[in-house]
Amino acid sequence: MAFWRQYRRNVAAVIGLAILLVVVVMAVSAPLLYPGDPWDMAGKPFIWPFQSWKFPLGTDRLGRDVAACIFHGARVSLLIGIVATTVAVVVGIVVGAFAGFYGGKVDDVLMRLTEIFQTIPSFIFIFVVVAVFTPTVPIIVLAIAVVSWPQLARLVRGEFIALRGRDFIQGCIAIGMSDLRIIFFQALPNALAPVIVTASVTVALAILAESGLAFLGLGDPNVMSWGTIIGAGRAVLRQAWYLTAIPGVAILLTVLSLNLIGDGLNDALNPRLRGRR
Repeated sequence: MAFWRQYRRNVAAVIGLAILLVVVVMAVSAPLLYPGDPWDMAGKPFIWPFQSWKFPLGTDRLGRDVAACIFHGARVSLLIGIVATTVAVVVGIVVGAFAGFYGGKVDDVLMRLTEIFQTIPSFIFIFVVVAVFTPTVPIIVLAIAVVSWPQLARLVRGEFIALRGRDFIQGCIAIGMSDLRIIFFQALPNALAPVIVTASVTVALAILAESGLAFLGLGDPNVMSWGTIIGAGRAVLRQAWYLTAIPGVAILLTVLSLNLIGDGLNDALNPRLRGRR
């Protein structure tokens, strides 16, 4: 496959994909390897990593298995990142596509709306929304999606402005094809490459945002996430630094892998960059 041949030329992107696959396997296998509730006490408090074969990553101050928390936390972090990005991509595509295709007043109204959301500091907006409403996973996803769609909308708008003057689009208009069919079945497939690249980075930013919220105590109290583990471990940072280091490394590697994947996708999907590596 031409896409994979181009993608694998970027060694860093392949490494990023391998890291992400490991994280996905952790998330999928969490109910099998650690079927119990990760919040339950599993052993003595403050067992250090590799001190006991039963708890390879140790236990926290309440005796919870850190490995179980990491595996189950991967499920929550990936879920929030992927769902929030999906919502942002859908909204961004719809807004950007209509603005770029129709132009004129439609473009003005939709872009002014986009600019309103872009002027709001992202994390502060997320913080306020989650603080005002109940901090649940759906609310966190919605808050992250609201601040993520404007950049995607502007990106799609730019692609549609460049495409609407192309011969194949004008030909579709000439034969009487409906606007929605032109937008979603003719123009959109040709504008997806930069959207896919941006979406991979958006997933990473969403994971960081959720981790920041959980660290500040605004995560969903009913689910285990990496940010929640770090937040719980900061109170005993001097006594058991591994409680913050282990989930911190998990976040670092996941975000790094997504950024490397985005770089690889950019190389593989952008014809101007092909053959440079």
